[in-house]
Amino acid sequence: MDLSDFDYFLPSELIAQTPVEPRDRAKLMVVDRQTGKWQSTIFSNLPQFLQSPDILIVNNSKVLPARLMGHKLKTGGKIEVLLEHKLASPNYQERWRCLIGGNRPKMGLIINFSSDLTGQIIGEEAGGVFIVEFNKTGSDFWSTIYNIGEMPLPPYIKADETIIKQAVKDYQTVYAQDNKVGSVAAPTAGLHFTKELLRCIKAMGVEIVEVTLHIGLGTFGPVSSENIKEQRLHEELVDISAQKINQLVKYHKEGRRLIAVGTTSVRVLEGVVAQFIDSPAVEDWLAPIDLFIYPGFEFRLLDGLITNFHLPKSSLMMLVSAWAGTDLIKKAYAAAIAENYRFFSYGDAMLLV
Repeated sequence: MDLSDFDYFLPSELIAQTPVEPRDRAKLMVVDRQTGKWQSTIFSNLPQFLQSPDILIVNNSKVLPARLMGHKLKTGGKIEVLLEHKLASPNYQERWRCLIGGNRPKMGLIINFSSDLTGQIIGEEAGGVFIVEFNKTGSDFWSTIYNIGEMPLPPYIKADETIIKQAVKDYQTVYAQDNKVGSVAAPTAGLHFTKELLRCIKAMGVEIVEVTLHIGLGTFGPVSSENIKEQRLHEELVDISAQKINQLVKYHKEGRRLIAVGTTSVRVLEGVVAQFIDSPAVEDWLAPIDLFIYPGFEFRLLDGLITNFHLPKSSLMMLVSAWAGTDLIKKAYAAAIAENYRFFSYGDAMLLV
């Protein structure tokens, strides 16, 4: 199985640069894995394809304004820093794994981000990741970040100042929780839901279960191994209670359909919850996973998937191919291109059942 098996040509004009308004007016392609047929509708019609007692699993992680623009202390040169996640550190200092734009910075470099926030590069890891220690901690740090930080939009979105400002709202799901801040990219399948649509779905008797996976920098990274079985996927932090793990296993055993909203919810289901099918969880899960799902993977819990249209040669393209079959996904993507669907983070959606 080669990387080229997951490639396709996409006209650049189909890469969505802004979301549709309202959110649930995006197109929805509904794909039946058994018959190999699909139909087009709009996302607000999703309830027509759900039924009681289905379970929708959503990722409630909140995107932090992780892109920081600063200046080098000595030279005044501009520098861009992208926060990934906070590290444990002595004396409760704010130490973060970060990507840093431009040329490789020197160890010890001090960066001014505002009149009272500075950071110093104190370490380096593989893959061009740097450790930055900030001079503020706790609520002081966070209040400054929310004041000066920008939402970390993907590089294929050519964002102007208006789009960047709008991203505070646009690049966040309506169910993202303030106490679950930690992602540097949105779980984009969830961007299509409005509060009204969620109320409608709940009124049908469909239960919505929230899980948390904090999306990391690796979501922007390409699959580099031509033989995908040699690829290692990035780690991402999962936060889910033992009670919720056991609840999802119970629903599965009752025969209720578990429909994941987004590939991150799939990774929580298959990478964490599936470990407890035969023996109940007794402790909450707060640990990273690096589950890589590609064709040949044996799904144990998933019954349906709501997802966006993904980048060629990406791990997400491999995940949907594992679920629906590589040939069917290729045909569905070709049909979506022919019908001018909008692709990637701000694009349209598909339901694979």
